[in-house]
This record gives sequence, C-alpha cells and structure tokens, in this order.
Amino acid sequence: MHSSLVTKTGLEYGRGIMDHVNHTWIQSFILVGFTATGTLRLLAFSGTLCIYLLTLAGNLFIIVLVQADSGLSTPMYFFISVLSFLELWYVSTTVPTLLHTLLHGHSPISSAVCFIQLYVFHSLGMTECYLLGVMALDRYFAICHPLHYHALVSRKVQLWLAGTTWMAGFSAALVPASLTVTLPFCSKEVAHYFCDLAPLMRLACVDTSWCAQVHIVVIGMINACNLVLILGLYGGILRAVLKLPSAASRAKAFSTCSSHITVVTLFFGSAFIVYVGPAGSRPEGTDKLIALVYSFLTPFLNPIIYTLPNKEVREAVRRVSQRIRAMLKGP
Repeated sequence: MHSSLVTKTGLEYGRGIMDHVNHTWIQSFILVGFTATGTLRLLAFSGTLCIYLLTLAGNLFIIVLVQADSGLSTPMYFFISVLSFLELWYVSTTVPTLLHTLLHGHSPISSAVCFIQLYVFHSLGMTECYLLGVMALDRYFAICHPLHYHALVSRKVQLWLAGTTWMAGFSAALVPASLTVTLPFCSKEVAHYFCDLAPLMRLACVDTSWCAQVHIVVIGMINACNLVLILGLYGGILRAVLKLPSAASRAKAFSTCSSHITVVTLFFGSAFIVYVGPAGSRPEGTDKLIALVYSFLTPFLNPIIYTLPNKEVREAVRRVSQRIRAMLKGP
C-alpha cells in the first residue's frame, strides 16, 4: 500500500512537471484590447488610424525641418529631432496591434513577436526617459551658462549624449524583459492591446510578486533618478531666470522650457501610475487607458507642443516654404 502511494505521488508529480513544461512553451498569445462593436468599432479604428498617420507626419516634419533649415541647427533642436525619431518607432511598436484589436476584437501574436514587442517598447520608453533628462541638461546649460553653451554642448557632445541615451535605454530594458520571458505561462489571452509586463505576468503559472518587485525597482529607479535630475536642473534654471533684469528676458527664458516641461509631465505622470504605483488600487482596464497617454497620445502631441508655440520653428517653416516655392518656379 505504501509502495502504491509512493508510485501514485510520483506519477502526479511527474504529470505536474510535464504540465509546467507544456505551459512554458506556449507558442502564441491573443491580445484582447478594447472591445467595440458595429459603428463604434469603425469610428475607433478610423480615429486611431488618423491620429497614427498624423503622428508619423508630425514627427517626420520636425526631423526634416531641423535638417533643412540652418536656423534650427542648435543643440535644442537636435535633441528635439532625436526625440521625434524615437517617437516614430515608439508609436509604431504598439499602434499596429491596437488597430488590429480595434478592427477584429482580438489580435493573435506569436510568443517571439510578443516578447520582441515587450523589449523594444520598454527600451524605447527608457530611452525617452533618459533623453528627456538630457534635454533638461541642455536647457540648463543654455540658460545658466550661456557664454559657454556651445562649447559645453558641442556637436561631438550632442552625438555622444544621444547615443548614450539609446544604449542606456536598450540595456536597462533587458532586465524586466528577460525576467518576463523566462516565466511559465498557463493562459494565452493578454488583457491589453500590446505585450506589456503586468498583463503577461498575470498569465504566469507561478507567483510573480518577486518579479513585479524587480520591475518596480528597475523601472521606478530609472524614472525617479531622471525625474530628480530634471527637477534639480529646473531648480537651477528657475534661480537663474529670476535673476534676469527684465520681465521680457525672464518670459523668453521660460518659454524655451515650457514645451519640455509639458512633455515631461505627460510622460512621467502616466508612466509612474502604470509601472510604479500599486496595481491593485486601480479599476480593471485602467492601465490600458493610461498606456494610451504615454504610448500614443504623447507621441502625437509632441510635434504640436514643440512647434505651435515656437516662433523659431514658425520662422523656419516660412524660410523653407519660400525656398521650395523658389525651386518650383525655377530660374
């Protein structure tokens, strides 16, 4: 009797191991994003597609304009063009699956593509986090050290800073992405419109609380350190601006920072809520809506925020337009 009990227990244990292995090798997932029916589905799809195309056009416009007009050949506009280049890839990482889920209600995705999307999305997100810090540093040098600005932020330094942000972002994302990839999964339906950390961890067959803590520490520390850096730099900028003699010069100095402050608020505010805040305190489905802010809305608004209030950009558009008209008229 004792022997049969041992044999039965061994068989059950072996079956459990086999089930665990089978769950680990899930070949595909199903993205279950926003559900809509009939006319609402078509409206949501059409609206999202229009905003996506406008986002691509707006960010491409900034990149081309900075390259085409010598009046924008300053460090600030170089970093803005780098941000626009990043946003092109950032929005294109998630919107295609969002469009597919809006049109069909769900979107099948292979596990390999899902994990690649997870890694690339977080790599670009962390790169943007670092880049926003670099842009704050650029404003600090421009306002607090105007006489040495071009020496401090030379072309070589600009390229080095831009390259470092990309290297740092793609390196930091390896930690949360690799931990998620190694989890055994028991279910295939991802309650999101793209492969993100929390929705994938909910499908795991094991306790992922330790994994979630690592994600919070890594992502939270990177976000917090960059945010503290930005706040510290703006503290120095504020002290320098308040010392300026005239109200006009103070207003001009603040105007060069307002666009960056708006983008920082949108990006860090939504990212902290999703990746650092307590998930249990939010209603189900809230993460998907908040994710739209930093993964879709912010890339769409960035070209508007950086161009419409900016007199230099409007002047550059006028100059480039005149050159194009002159070229079309011919000799």
